[in-house]
Amino acid sequence: MNAPELLLHNGAITTLDVAHPQVTAVAISSGRIQAIGGEELKTLANDNTVQIDLKGRRVIPGLNDSHINVIRGGLNFNMELRWDGVPSLALALSMLREQARRTPPPQWVRVIGGWTEFQFAERRMPTLEEINAVAPDTPVFVLHLYDRAMVNQAGLRVLGYTKVTPDPPGGQIQRDKQGNPTGLLIAKPNALILYASLAKGPKLGFDDQVNSTRHFMRELNRLGITSCIDAGGGFQNYPDDYQVIEQLAERDELTLRIAYNLFIQKPKEEYDDFARWIGMTEPGKGSDVYKMNGAGEMLVFSAADFEDFLEPRPDLQPVMEAELKKVVGLLVAKRWPFRLHATYNESISRFLDIFEEVDREVPFQGLRWFFDHAETISENNMERVRRLQGGIAIQDRMAFQGEYFVARYGVEAAKRTPPITRMLELGIPVGAGTDATRVSSYNPWVSLHWLASGKTVGGLSLYDEKNRLDRTAALRLYTKGSSWFSGDEGKKGEIAVGQFADLAVLSADYLTVPEVEIKGIEAVLTLMGGRIVHASGDFAPLAPPLPPVSPDWSPVARYGGYHHGPAVHHHGCACHTHRQVWSPKDSRFWGIGCDCFAF
Repeated sequence: MNAPELLLHNGAITTLDVAHPQVTAVAISSGRIQAIGGEELKTLANDNTVQIDLKGRRVIPGLNDSHINVIRGGLNFNMELRWDGVPSLALALSMLREQARRTPPPQWVRVIGGWTEFQFAERRMPTLEEINAVAPDTPVFVLHLYDRAMVNQAGLRVLGYTKVTPDPPGGQIQRDKQGNPTGLLIAKPNALILYASLAKGPKLGFDDQVNSTRHFMRELNRLGITSCIDAGGGFQNYPDDYQVIEQLAERDELTLRIAYNLFIQKPKEEYDDFARWIGMTEPGKGSDVYKMNGAGEMLVFSAADFEDFLEPRPDLQPVMEAELKKVVGLLVAKRWPFRLHATYNESISRFLDIFEEVDREVPFQGLRWFFDHAETISENNMERVRRLQGGIAIQDRMAFQGEYFVARYGVEAAKRTPPITRMLELGIPVGAGTDATRVSSYNPWVSLHWLASGKTVGGLSLYDEKNRLDRTAALRLYTKGSSWFSGDEGKKGEIAVGQFADLAVLSADYLTVPEVEIKGIEAVLTLMGGRIVHASGDFAPLAPPLPPVSPDWSPVARYGGYHHGPAVHHHGCACHTHRQVWSPKDSRFWGIGCDCFAF
């Protein structure tokens, strides 16, 4: 055996290889795992081998987010003030005040997802009065999940929303008694009003977008992520909005493996989009670092099944069946893998009716396809997914809005949202992820905590033991499990001979730390293809260079990404008297109350 280029030793290395579940050393050459074992691997080294003493730290395979909007997120990261992990509303508003002062015209301050009112010590949302008080002059847009956005008065002026602006289909502009917009934009139930309003803001210049994407990738590397599957997203146009990521791929400056799906952009033009793209590209085109993965997560607009648990479940349009069948028939005929956003079992039933009909006419024959989310999928529909050899990519959206779900559907219904353990028992491929950046946070450790504890970010216990995973099983979904969704089984997901040398050395031992501390884990050393892409703490001298954040007013330059300060831990409650809290002022349910917490 040739001498390795890199040798990591003296670690607690979780391989997820059933034959060798834990080792202490790993040898790496040509970007792949050359050997795993104990300290005897040091005998393989020569003078050219770089050796790193792990000092007993836990090592895991690089994390792989099965559903994240990383390309769109990268273009916008440097513009966004992240409230991810911020422990109090008072601190969040203080950050907003400071960023409004730092942001030059005509730019906005954007707080775009990744947070929930239940993470705050105050256990409530900011008010429009508070937002206007801290930012009277700079436009502010605060997005919360798929249900609402809060815009200050300066933002309303820029958007041009006035007394005479009509409500868009599926959305509501809240108004005061005089008919003037208050600044609250509500999805009732369609999130289009939120995304369309956000899209009116100024963009970064190309060079700043490149810088933003590099910093976002480094932020994900800091959390141990080495791979992801990009789900596309609204207002993420192909090929125009892929120029930055294409350039970074050409320069070999990507620090994540990215498999991307193509997302339709205009209603009634979905079939034409896919027909055009089929002539331009094909699944698998690219490399092991950057490649095209197929279609989705939206295939036709009439199948939009957005979750907004503050609103009743919407019925999809009757035209959906015909439109979706036409697109899926094309994709199956052309052998394009596809994914479909699906929240509610009622929608999933209709989707599966179409898939089964297409399969009878144009057989799937093992074509890779999967649902995203599937929070309320039934036993029968899981069986149907299995028969069609599909998969299910699950995300921690319930960690951010489980309280809303319980308020509307009850504690019992929430116990299987989604029924992860049953999916695994049935042998359905399952991969874990976040649905970042506009719903959940991109932090994978929040998701892993949710999988293992069954608790929301706010501490509400959703699941009993039947629907919780042990920590190793949860990790497996975030690594080996996710590899199926980009056709990379056997290439990554384990620390095993021949697989990519993608791994993360952790700040704390994921397998043994107290459960509540899982959310605070990060990587102190991250490798992708044997190359160091992040290093901190004891390994900081090994960190690769990264240009300063640009532009200099960027919130990332001041605050970074996921909040680094001490967290406020909510340990849930035992009274089980959850109820909705009605706000007469806004005529809406805003949260959950119980006899243990005063919200």
